[in-house]
Amino acid sequence: MKVKFLYNGIKVDGKLYRAWYWKATSRNMPEGTITIHAKDYISFPEIPGLRAINNTDIMTDYFEKDRIHVTPQNPWHPQVLEAYQKAQERRERRRH
Repeated sequence: MKVKFLYNGIKVDGKLYRAWYWKATSRNMPEGTITIHAKDYISFPEIPGLRAINNTDIMTDYFEKDRIHVTPQNPWHPQVLEAYQKAQERRERRRH
């Protein structure tokens, strides 16, 4: 499995899963945690070391998009942090 974190999502085996990145500010998460939030209702694939969270409940007609919390201790964190920084730079360029 080939995984690449890009400014606009996660590319797994050549398929892009569009996503946003932001720094988690929850007191339940360690400092430096980055959340990856899906832009679409397409589930993220299984990536070793990462766990997608989705609390969709079709019985009550409640739908959520996947999200992944990547803590600084996670081996994927340096790549996710780089993608987050690229996304931030891109947002700043668009603002000006």
